[in-house]
Amino acid sequence: MNRKRFESFWRRPRIVHIGGRPFVSEGLRERFWDDFYHRALIMSWPAFFGVATSVFLMFNALFAMIYQIDPNGIANQYPKGLAGAFFFSVETLATVGYGDMHPQSVYTHLVATSEIILGMGDIAVFTGLIFARFSRPRAKMVFGKHPVVRTIDGKQTLMMRAANMRQNLIAQASAQMHLVRMHISPEGFQIRRIEDLKLVRDQHPIFMLSWSLMHVIDESSPLYNATPESLEADETTLLLTIEGIDETTSQSMLARYQWSIKEVRWNHRYVDLVRKDSNGVSVIDYNVFHDVLPLDEEEKQLT
Repeated sequence: MNRKRFESFWRRPRIVHIGGRPFVSEGLRERFWDDFYHRALIMSWPAFFGVATSVFLMFNALFAMIYQIDPNGIANQYPKGLAGAFFFSVETLATVGYGDMHPQSVYTHLVATSEIILGMGDIAVFTGLIFARFSRPRAKMVFGKHPVVRTIDGKQTLMMRAANMRQNLIAQASAQMHLVRMHISPEGFQIRRIEDLKLVRDQHPIFMLSWSLMHVIDESSPLYNATPESLEADETTLLLTIEGIDETTSQSMLARYQWSIKEVRWNHRYVDLVRKDSNGVSVIDYNVFHDVLPLDEEEKQLT
């Protein structure tokens, strides 16, 4: 019974969220040691240090038991027994070298030599993983929770917001927007189709504060003549990707966000981010970054 529970734990289905819809993947075995490097990079810092500490403790506990095969192999062992051997193992692995406890038999010298060789590899692996986690470039961008559809320059336009929360320069920023929806052919063949949504401006030379991305819904747009009901029936998802060069680190940054069609607000507008204070200084207010308002009746008629 315990074996079945153990196997079911490692073979549990993986849940992936796409456009707010959960997809359960089955048939793929997901073991901890499969693709360990990737898992070590994406897990949280508490989980990472928890795994590293567990490996360290188990490694030293194993060698403590091996040392105990020769109970007199460690000089000045204190305390006696497994606890003293464990502390000696920790000191050996860390190359602390207090000098109180030391090997005094050929067997213990051989075990200590083996531990140092294996321990150096273990420490090197976790040191490299810590460096990789710190050096991995991370984009700190925020995206508006609700895309809006409104009329701009007499044309119905899909609009969404993005902002660089570090407020440093991201050079050569480029954006791509895609529409993902279910398509059924006349023969009944189902496929999740990815369609490009052309942006009014897909390049931003100095992306520092915010960026309003717009797609005109004209005859060439996949959204032309679409309604919220038809898009929802097709399980439509909007996907936005922004990539650029972080001037501080000179590394490539990439951020991605997706919205389900239910999150789109039709005939709405964003609350203005920029306002003037009493001294005439421009203030960008991120407190209203996600806020949207219905269009006025006059604006709706123009829509």
